[in-house]
Amino acid sequence: MTRNGLFITLEGIEGAGKSTVARWVCEWLGRHAIHATLTREPGGTPLAERVRQIVLERGEERLSPAAETLLMFAARGIHLENLIRPALERGDCIVCDRFTDATRAYQGAGRGVDPGWIESLARQVQGGLQPDCTLLLDLPVPMGLERARSRRAGAADRFEAEAQAFFERVRAAYLELAQREPKRIHVIDASVPLEAVERQITAVLEQLPLVSRGTGAGAGGSKGGCTS
Repeated sequence: MTRNGLFITLEGIEGAGKSTVARWVCEWLGRHAIHATLTREPGGTPLAERVRQIVLERGEERLSPAAETLLMFAARGIHLENLIRPALERGDCIVCDRFTDATRAYQGAGRGVDPGWIESLARQVQGGLQPDCTLLLDLPVPMGLERARSRRAGAADRFEAEAQAFFERVRAAYLELAQREPKRIHVIDASVPLEAVERQITAVLEQLPLVSRGTGAGAGGSKGGCTS
């Protein structure tokens, strides 16, 4: 695939503020005349959102870690084919709330799924496509879970209902990924007020090619803006 756009992902445990920050990143890019498409995983397209409902709902049937992982990649494949790849090909910037790092952390470390199998699925589904920049919103697990509880409307989903130990494994896995790929994954202290989070992220975004070279638009010629 030939692509001109940038692929930015946001990661972190529950309560880290990914959804809020993802919208802010998209708006920041728009202010710099870079068209960005805001999306999320699992989901992002109508069919992938239907898979998301299966993954998150707490129904009577048990969903094994292996089945959960396969559903994540099924939704990802739909998302890539119908939204992410076309947007990147036309020169847009993608801002995605979670991507494959979430599978590595949640299904791999959290659920105990074989990391080698996850990487094999990633190669088959993504075909080499990786994010250009990942913002890892990091904060202590108790703080994140408290924030998530205070913001929640309705019953907890399958992940929100997990115990603290689960999220400690997830957080540790995220930080290990950041150590392995420091050029791609930027750890952001999400325990501080939102304004301080935004300052940290601005310092990262200003170094990205579409911004730092001052083109004023993606290579595909898109005007600034944000769509979701």
